[in-house]
Amino acid sequence: MRRFDIDQGNEFDFSHTSAQYARFRDIYPKSMYEKLIQFGIGKPEQRILDLGSGTAILPMNLYHTNAIFFSTDISEEQVRFGQKEAQRRGMDNIHFRVCPAENTGFDDNSFDVITAVQCFHYFDAERAAEEIRRVLKPSGLFCSIFMDWLPYQDEKIAEMEQLVIKYNPGWNGCGFQAYHYSFPEWANDRFEIETIHSYNATLRFSKESWLGRVLTCRGIGASLPAEKINSFSREYQKLLSRYQDPLLLKHQIHMEIYRSTK
Repeated sequence: MRRFDIDQGNEFDFSHTSAQYARFRDIYPKSMYEKLIQFGIGKPEQRILDLGSGTAILPMNLYHTNAIFFSTDISEEQVRFGQKEAQRRGMDNIHFRVCPAENTGFDDNSFDVITAVQCFHYFDAERAAEEIRRVLKPSGLFCSIFMDWLPYQDEKIAEMEQLVIKYNPGWNGCGFQAYHYSFPEWANDRFEIETIHSYNATLRFSKESWLGRVLTCRGIGASLPAEKINSFSREYQKLLSRYQDPLLLKHQIHMEIYRSTK
């Protein structure tokens, strides 16, 4: 994938991270899933389409709600690892498809809810919004979620970002500031806002799991050659040796829920 507003137009591909992604990216706190359920996402027999699903982390964590999940991603490798893990867990109500968010191939009015976690900024927003509206049932919900680490509040995260930039100077996934919402253009004439909710959470990682999470980020595992990834890993492990296990790291979770106006 290549977008000229991301990482100076450098190519990235999360398929390169799929094995580690499946192992280390199940990082969203229990509180996030509890809030989604409170907001009406995850009900028995509810049909939920998760776009840019990667290795199906959200469907697996909401599986206990007895909703019916459809996990889609543009990466065959991500989908393959998601299928493998779902089979291992006996999660038969997750259905998988390789497809872009802008052209899913599902029928009109197929879903009660559509979710997109940590991925909507990679989509063609106008085309994806039109596709989401098409496959949602009338008055269906679309939920976009972002979770970002907070370098301005946490020196360990700021230190990590500087090391990523050392190895990948074009990476622009750093320096996150607290999110401030404004109604997006892609939602005009398609959706109305239902819920906006942001909150901070301190997440607990072992050094191994945090290193694995960082290695799957766009600036490292999805874009660098193997020798650079290995060099980064060795240098970052030395930095992490200065800290106690576990690491307590500050993040912000931001949730936007829209209702279709059709």
